[in-house]
Amino acid sequence: MKKILLTMCSVILGLTCCQDGDKIYIEGNITGATDSMLYFEQVGITEITTLDSMKLSDEGAFTFTCAKTEAPEFYRLRIHNQIINICADSIQNIKVTADYGNNMATNYSIEGCEDCKKIKELTTMQIRLQQQVMNTTDDDTIQSLLHQYKEKVKREYIFAAPSRAYSYFALFQTIGRYLIFDPSTNKDDIKAFAAVATSWDTYFPGSERGENLHNIAIDGMNNTRYLEARMKNAIDISNAEETGVIDIALPDNNGNIRHLTDLKGKVVLLYFNIFNTDQSMERIMQVRELYEKYQQRGLEVFMVSLDDNEHFWKTSTKRLPWINVRDEAGEYSQLIGLYNVQSIPSFYLINRANQLVSRDTQIKDLEKSILELL
Repeated sequence: MKKILLTMCSVILGLTCCQDGDKIYIEGNITGATDSMLYFEQVGITEITTLDSMKLSDEGAFTFTCAKTEAPEFYRLRIHNQIINICADSIQNIKVTADYGNNMATNYSIEGCEDCKKIKELTTMQIRLQQQVMNTTDDDTIQSLLHQYKEKVKREYIFAAPSRAYSYFALFQTIGRYLIFDPSTNKDDIKAFAAVATSWDTYFPGSERGENLHNIAIDGMNNTRYLEARMKNAIDISNAEETGVIDIALPDNNGNIRHLTDLKGKVVLLYFNIFNTDQSMERIMQVRELYEKYQQRGLEVFMVSLDDNEHFWKTSTKRLPWINVRDEAGEYSQLIGLYNVQSIPSFYLINRANQLVSRDTQIKDLEKSILELL
């Protein structure tokens, strides 16, 4: 499988302008940031690179230049954590005006780049969505908000003009650490990636971003076909009733392959986790309390990590006494589909016969449920 490159950061930016045939010029004024450093950065597929920087005066005037590109490229203007998103693909003369103290990231004005104006619209919409998601704890409401957002963006931006830079930008918007559009397991979202990939293959043949989009779409299609084939013979975990488990075989933090099915004869708490998240350690302490209390009676914990940072995972699990394994595919793990993981963390109870009995949404009292199986 070709390597999928998805890192566009939470916000990708693009700019271009030109007064000298091979140059892109970005200029303007950002007030309210006297003596602050303004950074001009290129947002690549896998990393962000600082191209230039300058200390702003009272007037806030700035000018940056870079080489023009044949295909759309993405950049950003940044002061501390305030970012202005911009895009460019040819000779343009872009002018940006903003006030750092007045929410620079959304309240700026931009001239000379229609794609940049669309990116501003998308950024403002994404920030509003993130605020709405943060203000609710109801999963159904969150899923509804995400669905409405994606349908609007697909209809008014992506499918309306798939060759435009802002459509590419929209595909990589995020909420927290997660892409809003899922190119790994969501068939409708994969269609959005495929539409932009096909258009970029036509208008920008051979471009690195176009080829990356093509690979993402192809891998997504292959992945969904694989999951559908596996699910035909898989258990319905959302309605688990004394059903055999799908084996999980992954390396532990010592490099040894551990099999979930090897734990037959024990009561197993199968736990999907990401250590680098809020409240992760608080939940881990709760699991540890139960493990220490009932381990001698036959309780085992099989913790599957979806962390993308292997070193951080190994450090986090170094002193945990149970089985710790990691799927390097992270949030794109096929186990998410096979086990119908709806949120992280998620856990399941498996009895001594290696049969899946229940999942977290069916359990009101975890300790009581464990005792019933021991």
